[in-house]
Amino acid sequence: MSILEQFNTAGQAAQLRASRARSLALTQDLRGEKLFGPRLPVVNPVLWELGHIAWFQERWCLRRRDDGSLAASVLPGADALYDSTAIAHNLRWDLPLPALEATLAYQDRVLDLVQARMQRESDNPSLAYFVQLCVFHEDMHAEAFHYTRQTLAYAVPQLPLQDTDGEAGALAESGGDASIPGGRYLLGAGRGPGFVFDNEKWEHPVDVRPFRIARCSVSNAQYAEFVEDRGYLRPEFWSEAGWRWLQQSGKQAPHYWRKRDGLWQQRRFDTWVPLPLREPVIHVNWHEAQAYCRYAGRRLPREAEWEMAAAGSGTGAKRRYPRGDTTPDARRANLEGSAPAPVDALPAGASGRDCRQMIGNVWEWTDTTFGPYPGFEPDPYEEYSQPWFGTQKVLRGGSFATPARLIRNTWRNFYTPERYDLFAGFRTCAIET
Repeated sequence: MSILEQFNTAGQAAQLRASRARSLALTQDLRGEKLFGPRLPVVNPVLWELGHIAWFQERWCLRRRDDGSLAASVLPGADALYDSTAIAHNLRWDLPLPALEATLAYQDRVLDLVQARMQRESDNPSLAYFVQLCVFHEDMHAEAFHYTRQTLAYAVPQLPLQDTDGEAGALAESGGDASIPGGRYLLGAGRGPGFVFDNEKWEHPVDVRPFRIARCSVSNAQYAEFVEDRGYLRPEFWSEAGWRWLQQSGKQAPHYWRKRDGLWQQRRFDTWVPLPLREPVIHVNWHEAQAYCRYAGRRLPREAEWEMAAAGSGTGAKRRYPRGDTTPDARRANLEGSAPAPVDALPAGASGRDCRQMIGNVWEWTDTTFGPYPGFEPDPYEEYSQPWFGTQKVLRGGSFATPARLIRNTWRNFYTPERYDLFAGFRTCAIET
């Protein structure tokens, strides 16, 4: 099956509309000052971001010529407003952006033009590729709108409730670890049909030693033990860079925790709630995850270990998702929602080794520095991966806010180790003896 056939059968036009509906649902109640918000390094002005989504779609699906040059935009001056590679982040609040109504009209016009071109050029594989790139680009910005709402204490987004199976199932073995035999493993995406990003290309053999990985991500209850044992005050648990970050930040607990009347609370969007002890610890950065591991006598999984635990079936076949090759529904993964589930919930979606929620719920930090796979070549959107090699840490698995169509076992996310604004937690591995 060719990439073009895969997109036709999947309904690429429907994906475009669904992605747009999601980003609008996440921002529909943001008006006035909330369209800009404070000038922070981890968020964009919402008004700018809405325009950038349309600009990106127009740039790749309508304006790009075969020689790499660009035709004119339907919005005069759009490049000077929305080109994220050319406009420094801290300048985006100062731009003469169109008003909200004009921005949404720009979105609508671009979407209409793209769909009209798709109808005219239904046999154009290049267009099909860029349409899917833009669907996923908007999906990623939709998740970023979740981050913005959490960072700025806006109300929980009004999204359809997910009918998840929240009941915990008994884990197969005591101790909470899955024993993975290791061996030769093909890390990365295979050369089959469908869209993958350049940093996933291509699968290549790696040797993995036998290891033991936690079946569940670290819970709030577990992490609270570290906090209560003065973990944020004890340098022996922190790397040099982590301790330096900790001293500069002044934190003594995860960013969205506070103690009231002797009990921990957590801020979830605009509301403080009792700390949900069975849910995964969230909004911890890589330094915090690593410090907890040292406290617990454990370590973070390497990227290849994480993928092997998620994709391995025990029979040698590599799965696209932990439970098979079919996109997981709400019984198997906590995706496209507004809140995490307990760490041991959704047993129907466990991997072949009974590792829970390796897709959805929270992104999971790994010990691996983001870098290219052997033979890496950048895709046309060259700024997506290559500029960040060597400076970021890899996360895997997606979060409760990730669209299901975006995520899979080989998907690589990446952030700098001090970032805690994303919906990230972690699971641990036993230290080899």
